[in-house]
Amino acid sequence: MKSKFLVLTLFVISLISCQKKAATTENNAEASVYEKLDAPSFAEQLKANPNVQVLDVRTPEEYDSGHIGNAQNLNWNDAAAFDKGIAALDKNKPVLVYCMAGSRSAAAAQKLQELGFTKIYELDGGYMKWRAAGLADEVASGGMTQADLDKILATDKKVLIDFYTTWCGPCKKLKPTLEKISEEMKDKVVVVSIDAEANMALAESLKVEGYPTLILYQNKKTIWRNLGYLEEEEIKKQLQ
Repeated sequence: MKSKFLVLTLFVISLISCQKKAATTENNAEASVYEKLDAPSFAEQLKANPNVQVLDVRTPEEYDSGHIGNAQNLNWNDAAAFDKGIAALDKNKPVLVYCMAGSRSAAAAQKLQELGFTKIYELDGGYMKWRAAGLADEVASGGMTQADLDKILATDKKVLIDFYTTWCGPCKKLKPTLEKISEEMKDKVVVVSIDAEANMALAESLKVEGYPTLILYQNKKTIWRNLGYLEEEEIKKQLQ
């Protein structure tokens, strides 16, 4: 009886061990296919593999405002165009993929894995982190300058700057609130919305790292800033 129990116990332990080994092997294989890299490491991959396939999965407008050199623009939001572009790539060559902040490139990287691409690198934090790291672009950003902003700030009223993007959900949600505040408090506050992608250099100089970013000025000095969506009441508290 004891002998049978011992055999059964050894069998169960062996089965569990095999399952763990299989899971570990599967996880290691997945990790070897996909890696998330910070901006300097992403740049090193570009340098080490000059013929690597680089995918910018943002919109054409975002791409035109500034992108990583040699990147191919495959708009993730245009499923048909994206699929067509992916079909033309070599699955056996490394692919480097990025978007603005990371959500679209993560989805694109997942799809590349499902399609059988053998090596995928994703830029952690997206193009925002690339620019924040001071890395070079193929296209320099233009748009509003600090001098332009200084003209807006030359008022005795408080000035609330809203940095947004056209694809940002919380930005869209915040827009009617800011329009309401702009009308109701026009005697006290000037509200200015700035498309961060069209004014990348200014956004970077003000250390805008996400959207929406609200920056409140008084007498040309920053007195408050916030990253992310806020309810109307919370914003008005800062404007009193």
